[in-house]
Amino acid sequence: MTTDQTLTLSAPAVRRDFWRRWGKLLLTIAGQNIIVYGVNLLDNIMIGRLGDAAELAIAGVFIVNQIQFLLQMIMNGVSDGTVVICSRYWGEKNIADIKKAASAALRFGLILSGAFLAAALLFPRPILSIFTNKPDVIDEAVKYLGIVAFTYVLFAATQILLGMLRSVECAFIGFINSCAALVVNLTLNYALIFGRLGFPKMGIRGAAIATLAARAVELLIVIVYLAFFDKKLNLRFSDLFRTEREITKKYFKVALPVIASGTSWGIAMGLQTAILGRLEDSVITANSIASTVFQIMSVFIYGSATASSVMIGKTIGEGGLDRGGDPEKLKAEIKHRAGWMQVIFLILGVSTGLALFFSRHAILGFYDLTPETEALAARFMAVLSVTVAGTAYQMACLTGIVRGGGDTRFVFINDLIFMWGIILPSSYLAAFVFELPPVVIFICLKADQILKCAVAVVKVNRYKWMKKI
Repeated sequence: MTTDQTLTLSAPAVRRDFWRRWGKLLLTIAGQNIIVYGVNLLDNIMIGRLGDAAELAIAGVFIVNQIQFLLQMIMNGVSDGTVVICSRYWGEKNIADIKKAASAALRFGLILSGAFLAAALLFPRPILSIFTNKPDVIDEAVKYLGIVAFTYVLFAATQILLGMLRSVECAFIGFINSCAALVVNLTLNYALIFGRLGFPKMGIRGAAIATLAARAVELLIVIVYLAFFDKKLNLRFSDLFRTEREITKKYFKVALPVIASGTSWGIAMGLQTAILGRLEDSVITANSIASTVFQIMSVFIYGSATASSVMIGKTIGEGGLDRGGDPEKLKAEIKHRAGWMQVIFLILGVSTGLALFFSRHAILGFYDLTPETEALAARFMAVLSVTVAGTAYQMACLTGIVRGGGDTRFVFINDLIFMWGIILPSSYLAAFVFELPPVVIFICLKADQILKCAVAVVKVNRYKWMKKI
């Protein structure tokens, strides 16, 4: 790309097109996330209507979902690494290398998810006992894990293929397959959990079967789209298993810090659950409900982070940073775009916090909970309504703008310091040394979402995160 072409990035029409594409991507990803997390929320609510067994079943599903969460964080790293490098290639219109990078990601993801499946089937109780020491909760969790473990490989393949499609600004297929998954999951949940439509009443096992069916439908839709409808990549099945050494090296150079960050974060969140899982049963259930509701209320925040990563990477690719473009002119345009993004992130955070705070009691009314558990869940949600403003800013800045600019290593180191150096030690002391109330422990677990903002505001506005890859 020549210097003259780079200069056109700041043209008014180009800027309008950038924000139109960014907004479209944000809304599409947010819509998809609403449905994905909505499936989890429906599982949570339906299981929460099982009467006397409800709280135990919720706790069991939540414990199993910590394994899924770790896999999800790792696969998000694999997928986000795909987005970072492929969006750069997309800006350069280099379709061949997009396919090769996605192939490297898919191979890696399938191997990892296969290992998760094997471990879950061979060692269910030892793994689940990491998160709680309560035998009755583990008994429920084993029922769920024995079925839901088969979703792991399906989930990994779907996430990586969707990451490839997002990198070329094709996110709507994720929305479509999530809609289909919602219908399948909701219908089968109703039929199998409660024994309706001629099916037997299976309780927690029914929820697991519904989730497995939904994951299979998600992957099938992505495969059908790539095979028959995609016009941007023209991907053939053989392309998914064809790469070259140089592209694979570039992919892992970019992706490994992202994968390591996701892995570290997933393990740390599992340890957070383990801390809360050794308190009263009501704490596990309250945390499960609060966390699930928080996820669905934060969809625009997660969407803004992913959209920012894609569009920043594409802008740098269009600016020709990897091919001799003028870095100062590119920096001036990036500065304009990243500045406005930060304002949007803050608005999203405050709006989400207010919505979460004022709706928490109405949402909790859908569950069959003891007064103690309901009160604790409401307090946890109140804490999250404050910390979500920090999440909206620092996460979107760091995992969106900074990571999209190619500086994936910084985000990993920053997460490592805050989570392992501050959050986990302080939470452990609060729980087991000082024996503070659960809500104080919960505040300690979520404090990094506010603390990281100081780092984010400095890092982003120095604009040293634009890296050649």
